[in-house]
Amino acid sequence: MPSDPDLDLRGRLIRGLGSLRDMLPGSFVERKRACGRPNCHCADGKQLHTQYQISVLVEGQPKAFNVPAKLVEQVRKQVEMRGRFDAAAATICGINLKRLLKQKEDQ
Repeated sequence: MPSDPDLDLRGRLIRGLGSLRDMLPGSFVERKRACGRPNCHCADGKQLHTQYQISVLVEGQPKAFNVPAKLVEQVRKQVEMRGRFDAAAATICGINLKRLLKQKEDQ
């Protein structure tokens, strides 16, 4: 029996979802800001501090959470995982729809 490339792709995508188990929702945000201390190097408005945040919806409301510098790369990767998850889910749904329409056609 010949293999169906769509089913092969769907299977690979589904098996790969486990690697995305640490994904995070939302957006990763990098901001520049002044801290407010008058003697700080940022007081002139030129050498601002970098602040990292993750912006998510919590109970339908946008919330921003600060990300410590030591977790920046980890959180950035975890947010990017969500994009890969969404792309895989869209592909799987597209394959399933294509199969449904073909099945409907064959009846």
